[in-house]
Amino acid sequence: MIRQAVIEDAEQVMPLVHDAIGSIANSLAGTDDEAEAMRILSEFYREPGNRLSYGHVIVEERNGQVAGILIAYDGSRADELDKPFLDRIRTETGRTDYMIEKEPQPGEYYLDSIAVRESYRGQGIAKGLMAAFEAKAKEEGHKKLSLIVEQENDRAYALYRKMGYEEDGTLQVSGHLFRRMVKEI
Repeated sequence: MIRQAVIEDAEQVMPLVHDAIGSIANSLAGTDDEAEAMRILSEFYREPGNRLSYGHVIVEERNGQVAGILIAYDGSRADELDKPFLDRIRTETGRTDYMIEKEPQPGEYYLDSIAVRESYRGQGIAKGLMAAFEAKAKEEGHKKLSLIVEQENDRAYALYRKMGYEEDGTLQVSGHLFRRMVKEI
């Protein structure tokens, strides 16, 4: 069953977030310590008004377990949704020059992250979450979808191509090169 995530899903959602975003977790948290980054991001998940908030997460639940997650938001709100991360880093470290690479462009409904628990892979969960993402975008009046995929992730790239996404350049985030992909709806 695909549903809106709730705060209580945090312990099951956060490992999937880590699987999906990898080193970007450290960039958002402003630390190289993975455990500390996940602790910080787990706190952000529980709060509204940021890109990783439970309000931006949909989950596929099977047998009482979160089997997959998808995080999405309006790209026009990217700066606003990243501000809490920057504010925290500035407060904790005093750094005023810290930047978070903007992944979406204004006017796009952005698929930030998608992950499926290993024991549930190959069961169509990613496709179902993608369909829910696209339906929500249409419901909210968006005309364009976007996402990024790591250059070497050929499996995900093939899925996105099959679903009608086209390459739209590259983007470097947290030291990694990503293919930017878009789809008109």
